[in-house]
Amino acid sequence: MKISQKLHDVRKEKGFSLMEASAKTGASYPALRRWELGITDPSAEAVAKLAKLYGVSGDELLGLDKAPDDGSELKGWESYSASLNIELRQSKEEGLDIADYEEFIEAVINMPKGHNKEKAADVVWDIISNAGMIVGYGYNEPSDLEGIKELRDPELLKKYTYDNKNAKNSVKGAWYGRIAGCMLGKTVEGMKRKELIPFLQKSGNYPMHRYILSTDVNEEIASNYKFNLLNRCYADKITCEPVDDDTNYTVLYQGVIDKYGFDFTPKDVAYAWVSKQPRDAYCTAERVAFINIVKGIKPPFSGSYRNVFREWIGAQIRADYFGYINPGNPEKAAEMAWRDAVVSHTKNGMYGEMFVAAAIAAAAVTTDLKEIINAGLAQIPKTSRMYEAIAATLIAYEDGVSEEEFFKKFNEQFDDNDAHDWCLAISNVIIVVASMLYSNGDYSKAICMAVQTGFDTDCNGATVGSILGMRNGFDSIDPYWVKPMNGTLDTSIFGVGKVSIDSLVDKTLEHIENNK
Repeated sequence: MKISQKLHDVRKEKGFSLMEASAKTGASYPALRRWELGITDPSAEAVAKLAKLYGVSGDELLGLDKAPDDGSELKGWESYSASLNIELRQSKEEGLDIADYEEFIEAVINMPKGHNKEKAADVVWDIISNAGMIVGYGYNEPSDLEGIKELRDPELLKKYTYDNKNAKNSVKGAWYGRIAGCMLGKTVEGMKRKELIPFLQKSGNYPMHRYILSTDVNEEIASNYKFNLLNRCYADKITCEPVDDDTNYTVLYQGVIDKYGFDFTPKDVAYAWVSKQPRDAYCTAERVAFINIVKGIKPPFSGSYRNVFREWIGAQIRADYFGYINPGNPEKAAEMAWRDAVVSHTKNGMYGEMFVAAAIAAAAVTTDLKEIINAGLAQIPKTSRMYEAIAATLIAYEDGVSEEEFFKKFNEQFDDNDAHDWCLAISNVIIVVASMLYSNGDYSKAICMAVQTGFDTDCNGATVGSILGMRNGFDSIDPYWVKPMNGTLDTSIFGVGKVSIDSLVDKTLEHIENNK
């Protein structure tokens, strides 16, 4: 049963009219109506008030008190039992000692959907959450901020001096750079490399150097690929930059800073999530965290509880605004990023956001690509898998490994047909770093390289575009990339909708000024 239907049915069952529910909870009549029609979702605070009025638990009100017998009402991201194959691999990668339980977990994975599988999944979670580390595991990866700081590489920590004379050009470059990079990858998000490269070649766009256009596709061409190329978002068909989670978060966090200031808390972020966007705006780890928050599970547990996606890319795409408003201060940018990441991620999932935020902060004060990458590395544990992967990418580049050979080895290590590899923070941050290096910091080449590599194309195009947009400035971005958006960004954020990109730039500059 949908949440909207549950809200309606419980209210009717308890004998309340919409007007009565509005009067007793303080929620407006139109808002209650929208919730019951499924147009928007109520905030956690509203759910709590309605549950109290109706004399039920919040879980019962939202239909989350028990799993449906056949699992049909829970989307894959929301069902722990449906993602146990990812849990098993994730747990092994982070060094959890679960070898004695592997056979049992495999058996649960192979059970048919239903209540019994849900009950068995409870046992799996107990095993995972109480597991120790295997002896001899080669990494030390804390999730608490102090633990992370203690394991940073002191040789990379550096203080910077910020001169704001080019602030507007840099910030404008970061915003437009991110949005254009997102648009470039959005058209083929989810298209696997084995189809993506042949498609780009046949359309005369390989190596990639332009947007994918509607004229590149017709029904006959589309029929050659499993990936649905019809009805996609094409740059020559838009009148503004369309809604995307990769841009929603950047706008959302500008609002968080505006409301709560630079000392915002993870709890403030969690409240913004449930009050400013519908559930369907969130994916993978964020969707799990959203459901946890609605259930009353607060950060940091919202990010770890039954969250098999805890080291995926989601937090990494939320980093940018913290870098924008802390030019020359990578440490502060990374610390803010941690306060956000803890809502939905752990370990390397957190480090990805901290790395990107710090790199953007450094890109505001230096054009040296190695310096920018090291500024990001300086904020994550030297003992982590992510640090190792980024450092290895930098070493390979400096040792003269060619672009072709580097990405060949990358694709041997990570398989974009595997959901875990495809969305993992580590695999995608490698693409970001390599694209910046092998493009020699050229904005156009870098976003194209990030997208044509495959994996999470819109996320990586956006992140590369953001870092190099900040580094190079808006004046360096070819107007070709900016023209399709017509200066406007669409969002799914309640009360925002479509917004002028220049107004976002101006507000960012205001926040930078207030942060002095």
